[in-house]
Amino acid sequence: MKQLTTKLFAAALTLAPATLFAQSDTATTEKKEAKKADQEVAIEANDQMQFNKKAFEIKAGDTIQLTLKHVGKLPKIAMGHNLVILQKGTNLAGWASKAMTAAATDYIPVDEASKKAVIAKTKVLGGGETDSITFSIKEAGEYQYLCSFPGHFAIMQGKITVK
Repeated sequence: MKQLTTKLFAAALTLAPATLFAQSDTATTEKKEAKKADQEVAIEANDQMQFNKKAFEIKAGDTIQLTLKHVGKLPKIAMGHNLVILQKGTNLAGWASKAMTAAATDYIPVDEASKKAVIAKTKVLGGGETDSITFSIKEAGEYQYLCSFPGHFAIMQGKITVK
């Protein structure tokens, strides 16, 4: 019995590296490459409730990678920031009023109309944190973005012009 166990163990050691490499090669070839963004946009939010960009332009249909960086020091519970891009024509104040009470969903309202109004959103970030989102807007026009953390939308908002 001991001899059989030793032989099985030796065989397993011999086969294990080949099996591992075969799985690794398969996993590598099955990975899908992410589409490179046509445009990258970086926006900073700070402890004074400000975005460093109030407006930017993009081309209709382009893939945009937007990175939000909270450059402040305060934690998420005290001075959290996110960036939410809303559909054209959304009532900003009405949407933000619903968002203030939606702490359980990172200040994104759960009713269907409010959810449909969101084109893209980052996570709520605390000081020193960063999040990136990728999105595309196909129709030209002006779109608003805001921080939906309670009380922030009045100051923390901006405009995307899609051409």
